[in-house]
Amino acid sequence: MEVSHRLQQFSQAVQAVAAKLSSRASWRLWVVVVGMLFATGPRTVAAWLRAAQVRQRWRSYYNLLCQIAHKISELAEIVFEPVSFHLQELPYVVFVLDDTPTKRYGRHVQGAGLHRNPTPGPAGHAFLYGHVWVTLAVLVRHSVSGIRALPLLSRLFIPKGQISKLPPDRQCPFRTKPELAEELFRQAAAWGAKLGKRVWMVVDGFYGKGPLVKLARNLNIVLISRLRKNAALWTLPPARQEGHPRRGRPRKYGTQRISLAQCAADPQGWQWVECRQYGRRERKRVKSFLATYPPAGGTIRVVIVQEKNGCHFFFSSDPEISARQILEAMADRWAVEQTFQELKQVCGAGEQQLRDLWANIAAWHLHLWLYTLVELWAWDQPPEELCDRGASPWDDPTRRPSHADRRRALRQAILEEEFSALMGRGPIPPKILQMLKRLLHLVL
Repeated sequence: MEVSHRLQQFSQAVQAVAAKLSSRASWRLWVVVVGMLFATGPRTVAAWLRAAQVRQRWRSYYNLLCQIAHKISELAEIVFEPVSFHLQELPYVVFVLDDTPTKRYGRHVQGAGLHRNPTPGPAGHAFLYGHVWVTLAVLVRHSVSGIRALPLLSRLFIPKGQISKLPPDRQCPFRTKPELAEELFRQAAAWGAKLGKRVWMVVDGFYGKGPLVKLARNLNIVLISRLRKNAALWTLPPARQEGHPRRGRPRKYGTQRISLAQCAADPQGWQWVECRQYGRRERKRVKSFLATYPPAGGTIRVVIVQEKNGCHFFFSSDPEISARQILEAMADRWAVEQTFQELKQVCGAGEQQLRDLWANIAAWHLHLWLYTLVELWAWDQPPEELCDRGASPWDDPTRRPSHADRRRALRQAILEEEFSALMGRGPIPPKILQMLKRLLHLVL
């Protein structure tokens, strides 16, 4: 049937993830997924179980979360499989890495601490109490929705002072955010090697310095990031003259210091570059040149772009990458910020109010994977089937479907499938089908 065909891809992906769990608990994963989709109000784990109508043996579902947390990397491999089908035709795979906090409440939340608040809001709170997740996502371009960041894997950053407060069986060595990012870099390189494609990693300026740049070069990853205005840049090393005897290895760095502020103030060397940013064709005034950068261990491509609020500085660890590609990659990086916003506001990530460390890790990753699987399920669906703007005549009928529209369409497909199973194998009468759709619109 049509509804069964629409749900086939989604159900197969969930079953593939459940197959990696123990046979006694794997069937509960589908119950948890349904509860996550239909939960309302504060979306705690208890709300998941209420939405899935779990009334007995509810503690087994909390044990399921701990089992999932111990197989995070293995399950992320399964989620990456359907994503890889959309990467086959691309010349390279673009990953984006960034961290995001989730607010928590209570002194007994394991691994929670005080972190800088990236979105202070009107109240202006500079810090928040909760968890910080260093997250790896892959960028895929959709024909209608543009660039989408599909999250796959995260690492929880635990402040140094909070590790001693953990139970003895959950304590681990302290690792900084760049050290956690190193694990995700290696995972991205492994996925790229699996596809036989080179990996591009687009990061913010915090992750574009120090050991991570050298690690990206060693892993054959193209790292694209922001560049500090006072970065220690040097000119290219002078070429050796043929036939001139000289001892020692050739120079790796130049002898003259490059000042980005002076380069930005110099009126010479600017050019216009056309690129695609945020779904539109833009014409940017840029200056691009090669330089040697000690943290990168060699030559990099530097791009200075002139904006209304001043000059911005970017670099690529591969000097062969063009200025247009660097500007487009940095613009596409903001798709992960949209993903983080939808995870928290639409999906309810961070509202689970769990105390156990492993349960928090599992709940966060379930949100990541469900977000990715919902996006993949709706990838080839016509926009008119994902949302009906006719019910809102004041809305723009050409506006692309949001992730909330995709989740709502998936919930409707699940309910239609269940109703069809109750009605039998015969076709549903048109009057009953019309009434069902009206009820679904009222409920969803």
